Amino acid sequence: MPEAKYILGLDQSTQGTKALIYDENGKIIARADLLHKQMIDERGWVEHDPQEILANTYKVIADVIDKAQIDKNKIVSLGISNQRETAMAWNKKTGQPVYPAIVWQCARGENICKKIADNGYSKKIKDATGLFLSPYFSAAKLAWILENVPSARAAANNNELCCGTMDSWLVYSLTKGKEFKTDYSNASRTQLFNINTLSWDKVICDVFGLPINSLPEVVDSNAFYGMTDLNGFLAAEIPIHAVMGDSHAALFGQGCHKPGGVKATYGTGSSVMINTGNKLIRSKNGLVTSLAWSIDGKVNYVLEGNINYTGAVISWLKDDLQLIDSAGETEQLAKEANIADKTYFVPAFTGLGAPYWKNDAAGMITGMTRTTGKKEIVKAALDSISYQITDILKLMQSESGMDIKTLRVDGGPTKNKYLMQFQADIQGFPVLVPEVEELSASGAAYLAGISLGLYDINDMNFSGRHKKYEVLLMSQEREKLYTGWKNAIERTIYNL
Repeated sequence: MPEAKYILGLDQSTQGTKALIYDENGKIIARADLLHKQMIDERGWVEHDPQEILANTYKVIADVIDKAQIDKNKIVSLGISNQRETAMAWNKKTGQPVYPAIVWQCARGENICKKIADNGYSKKIKDATGLFLSPYFSAAKLAWILENVPSARAAANNNELCCGTMDSWLVYSLTKGKEFKTDYSNASRTQLFNINTLSWDKVICDVFGLPINSLPEVVDSNAFYGMTDLNGFLAAEIPIHAVMGDSHAALFGQGCHKPGGVKATYGTGSSVMINTGNKLIRSKNGLVTSLAWSIDGKVNYVLEGNINYTGAVISWLKDDLQLIDSAGETEQLAKEANIADKTYFVPAFTGLGAPYWKNDAAGMITGMTRTTGKKEIVKAALDSISYQITDILKLMQSESGMDIKTLRVDGGPTKNKYLMQFQADIQGFPVLVPEVEELSASGAAYLAGISLGLYDINDMNFSGRHKKYEVLLMSQEREKLYTGWKNAIERTIYNL
């Protein structure tokens, strides 16, 4: 019998860190999770403690190996997926963060973006990076750190500053400061990377006031990222052999390797992506162009729409409104809601993302009557998730010229049967929910296994079997409901 070999998959997401163990067939053996603190102040600024995340990384890896009951020394490689756009800076000599990580949801860089726009750089940035000038992306967050944290500026002046996304922080820390790298997918989400030349853009770095030498080396998503013994946990070091932003890793894990493959990741926010292959398509109406990945020197592009609040809407119902005790309650409540109720909820807590890009928009509940109650509010909140994703899908079909036949989905909220059925009904084509829950960690782990020759990309059933939600809603009713949503969006945008 051949010796057992295992791949470790790590997904460092917005809410927490997950570790999974995969066997030589790509099957998940065990999973462990740890949440980290969401530091949100009265201004709505959102931060994470990088040291807490690193400590959780080591802890969750120990936990998953304990759960799997395997010989930890049979692990042959590590693949990492990570929350994107979240940015941080640390001292190259000490390895210590100079400031907490600024989370992708945080819009504190809005004034920086406004100043850059006033100076006439919006078009240059969009043409070079594929991204609209926005505090959503990493560049303005890093610029804020350089402008407001004296130790960061001092380190930059001494060429001792590392600026990066969470993947480069983990790689740096896991390799004990030997490697400072990121992959093409993460680099393309910073608003500092030129997707035409496939390199950091010196002009844009200067515009944001960021020294280009503080940024990591950009390498293939399946490159060798260095060796790690997981802080002494392993007897011998293993290679880190895959790094991707979580949404890109989910696209890979869903098997959307060819042009036309579409997936939506339901997390705290959502990313909707369509693989456009080696064709760089520039959106004219609110989508962004990014890199799906670079594998063995070949890049794939994507069109993408990002939504700030999807799973976070459910958290809002639970933690802030206290309408529910757990996310699982929402499915039954929505099913029991009055079907004649016309309440719409637009969750623009920190502005609207794609395809509207209205940073100063505020959330709105509209259409309530005297009969609107708890169940109807919960239903409207869930519906808002599907409506936002449908906005993106409609635009994607128009911009890419590709006819979308199915939507592959992943993430915790996809367990909600009401949400998935409404998603299929309102978009007008089927939804496929895979039996594998965590496609981000899986995509990175699969790519690491493929890179080592443990897995064969042509033989793998990437996301396993699917539950298919067919369209049940008549087209006339679909159009009526969607028109109501667009009216609610218009009121939100124009503060009517």
